[in-house]
Amino acid sequence: MKVGLYFGTYNPIHIGHLAIAGYMLEYSEIDQLWFVVTPQNPFKERSSLLPDYQRLDLVYRAVEKHENMRVSDIEFGLEKPSYTANTLAHLKEKHPDHEFYLIMGADNLATFHKWRNYEFILENYKILVYPRLAQINQPLMEHKNIQQIDAPIMQIASTFIRKAIKEGKDVSYFLPPEVAAYIDEMNFYR
Repeated sequence: MKVGLYFGTYNPIHIGHLAIAGYMLEYSEIDQLWFVVTPQNPFKERSSLLPDYQRLDLVYRAVEKHENMRVSDIEFGLEKPSYTANTLAHLKEKHPDHEFYLIMGADNLATFHKWRNYEFILENYKILVYPRLAQINQPLMEHKNIQQIDAPIMQIASTFIRKAIKEGKDVSYFLPPEVAAYIDEMNFYR
């Protein structure tokens, strides 16, 4: 099975994430897409994050009705901060019959050379890149394992949603209904 791994802190997950996931399932060669919830991204500050299991629960609520989408908490049991190369090694060990693909935005590809063991990832995994309003590292775009997917550009950011909630704005149109209801019920981000 070909599985796309869509890593993120999902703080919170929003319709932009789901739109990209759906597009990848329909327009790339993957059979399933797994949202890999990251406890701590080495490039982000932890202070702004909801607790790990609350973010994981939000992602479960967002994808439970989608047949080819799953949620993975594999990084919760790994050393912090989370490094993609370590996660990929653990996933390959647990699921040797799966072929894993990385899904990332062009903005992440632009800084991919800063990732731990990025050369190993690049040589051993296919990377599906969706467009962002950022410069793409052109030399990497020519690599045999990188495929640019012509997905719509999504301008929705979790940072915007958190700020809007704090300001008392209605963000229900940016969130899956189950996620919006739970955020409201739990008073997250206020």
